[in-house]
Amino acid sequence: MILTLSCDDRPGIVARVSARLFEAGANILDAQQYDDQETGRFFMRVVFDPGAADVEAWRATLQPLADEYAMTWQLRRRHDRRRVMILASQQDHCLSDLIWRWRQGELAMDITAVVSNHPASTYPHTDLQGIAFHHLPVTPETKAEQEAKLVKLIEQTGTELVVLARYMQVLSADLAAKLEGRCINIHHSFLPGFKGARPYHQAHARGVKTIGATAHYVTADLDEGPIIEQDVERISHRDTPAALIRKGRDIERRVLARAVRWFLDDRVLLNGRKTVVFTD
Repeated sequence: MILTLSCDDRPGIVARVSARLFEAGANILDAQQYDDQETGRFFMRVVFDPGAADVEAWRATLQPLADEYAMTWQLRRRHDRRRVMILASQQDHCLSDLIWRWRQGELAMDITAVVSNHPASTYPHTDLQGIAFHHLPVTPETKAEQEAKLVKLIEQTGTELVVLARYMQVLSADLAAKLEGRCINIHHSFLPGFKGARPYHQAHARGVKTIGATAHYVTADLDEGPIIEQDVERISHRDTPAALIRKGRDIERRVLARAVRWFLDDRVLLNGRKTVVFTD
């Protein structure tokens, strides 16, 4: 099982959590913790062998300690697969990469659906076989209606995580609030960066020396949500806009995949406008 928690920092939390697990018959396999001295918050992730007790019994065992420390906490069986919905627009490099990694067993998830504002024929090179596909075209006039359909689909499928895999529609503030902490976006730059259309062309015109990508949680503030992962790559004056696009796609794929994998493995904890990521 995986236990994650955060609370106001005070002495003895690690000792109390470890003792409670030991006394109830658990064997700790991995433990990571972090004390944010700026905010006074404490964060912890523990992987443990639960023995014969099931997850509900463990929740009952840990609840008094969680109440005592006013913890925000979560407990789940590590091998339970998370239910993930992927949203995409015309570009399919991130969509294809996530599906490929899922088929290879790299991402412990069940894909509940792929949703796009474009028809499935937009992705002739993406293997959508066996995956539910929903075409929800968006216009200014239909945006609210289509978001309502999306919310209904998320609820009906039991989706736990929504991934915006280059989904080029801005979510409304209401929908962003509904998906707080469970919607990840991939941004085409190492934020903060060039805004608007043709970002790689803007970067080329300015002679940048690095390009990058940022995976972050979606909030009502566009592209300003808590950052989960970032990466960059050196470029030079020899790189054309087409070369930047090619290299940028590679960065976007790997950054988004890492962020999704860490979420699936309960390694990402919210810390206000930031995140604590217990990497493997």
